[in-house]
Amino acid sequence: MAQSPLRLHEKSRSSLPIEYSTPENDLRIVGFWIFLAAELVLFGTLFATYLVLQSHTAGGPAPKDLFEVGPVMIETIVLLVSSFTCGLSTIELRRHNKKGLIFWLIVTVLLGLVFIGFEVNEFYTYAAHEGATLSSSAFLSGFFVLLGTHGCHVSLGIIWITGLIIQIAKRGVTPVTARKAFIVGLYWHFLDVVWIFIYTAVYLTGWVM
Repeated sequence: MAQSPLRLHEKSRSSLPIEYSTPENDLRIVGFWIFLAAELVLFGTLFATYLVLQSHTAGGPAPKDLFEVGPVMIETIVLLVSSFTCGLSTIELRRHNKKGLIFWLIVTVLLGLVFIGFEVNEFYTYAAHEGATLSSSAFLSGFFVLLGTHGCHVSLGIIWITGLIIQIAKRGVTPVTARKAFIVGLYWHFLDVVWIFIYTAVYLTGWVM
């Protein structure tokens, strides 16, 4: 006997990952992709501004005078590893493994905190030891605004994931919490991609200037 179109539709949807298991989830995920497109415009503008102002040091410290390879490499490795652990949380999500999902989200948060700690220390070192502040030159204005914006986004992601961990601990893996976990994963991976561009456009070009 032929199955009705509605039953076939329900059957096909049941085979999808849990975060896509309802039409509402589909719409919200698409909406978040649109939000990320707007974020891409924001960071694109900040990158363009920084690259224009990079050589305008006003006689103060230049990029090669400030940027140290060691701390920047540690920041980069930590954030890239956090992207990997975030990806592992998505795998556990699709396995409906509540404990595994929470574990990898916690690891991601801890790595994010390490990254923020290194970035705050970097900013403090520039300001306290080199006299390099937001108002010192156009180069430093562009630098602090670009990296500060990214750092604020990472901090927001840490708070967001922490709140999600609490929800999952209370409610388990449901279509709603799964959608939220998937979306925050997209957000975190986006920030990692932005950092790769920061590493290339800010630090690598600064070391060779």
